[in-house]
Amino acid sequence: MSANSFFLTVQSGEFNGIDTSYEEVLDTSLLRSLVEGHSDGGNDLDAALSLMDLVRDDLLLSGTSGGERLSDSDMRLAVRALERTSTRAGHPFQLPFRDHTSWRTFWIRKGASGTGGWQARRELLSDLFDEPYAQLMAAQNQTLDSTLAEAVSPHRILGWAEIDTEIGELRRHFRTARTPQDYRAVGNDCVHVTEALSRKVYDHPKHTPPGEDEPKVANTKLRLERYIEARLPESSDKEMRKFARAAIELAQAVKHRGAPTRTEAGVLADAVIMLANMLRRLDEA
Repeated sequence: MSANSFFLTVQSGEFNGIDTSYEEVLDTSLLRSLVEGHSDGGNDLDAALSLMDLVRDDLLLSGTSGGERLSDSDMRLAVRALERTSTRAGHPFQLPFRDHTSWRTFWIRKGASGTGGWQARRELLSDLFDEPYAQLMAAQNQTLDSTLAEAVSPHRILGWAEIDTEIGELRRHFRTARTPQDYRAVGNDCVHVTEALSRKVYDHPKHTPPGEDEPKVANTKLRLERYIEARLPESSDKEMRKFARAAIELAQAVKHRGAPTRTEAGVLADAVIMLANMLRRLDEA
């Protein structure tokens, strides 16, 4: 299930008896069924995560560009469905507003209007959604019979919201992958994980040599190598830097390979998950 699962494609035009155009409309019947609890408990986690994507994406649109897909009444129904499914899933989630109109009132009250307010509104949404989303993702991971590696680390989740989300998506996608195209998508997920790690651990003032510009987030090999060098004595960092480079290069290879296999995608995913846990340990060192 994804955010797009809550929309139906319906005919919106006809010419000489031939369908000429279509539009997407919110599946309010599906949302009402989720509010009423007409789904088994095992699906509530999936539904809650997808509803979080739906609601957050639309609030982001109304807070930054004004191009939201949902009306106020649609948003109120979606928020209600999210509250109900997350509660049934054991991780209750509530917003301090109900629709786009009250969202606007909320951000004005928080001082996130005026010039540059769009970034402040992004941050407000991150504060509201990131941690609950990571908790739901972790709970969902526990329900999956994942075939990917489990870290030795005592952390059930890393505690880095963006990376926990990306790894959760990686596990879900690998579980259902069946075709070479699916396995390339797993490679793409792994690239997203490495870039999220690059954003998280690299500190420009600490890790960039004087006089140099900060390397781009996508330059993950350089950024992660510099982070490892900074966290470990010179005698210990060589092998870890080599492992980080290998995991990143493997991710790019599988992402761009014509017909990767399940074995190749699985080895890659295991390596990237281990890389994330290795960096998390270094962060605590």
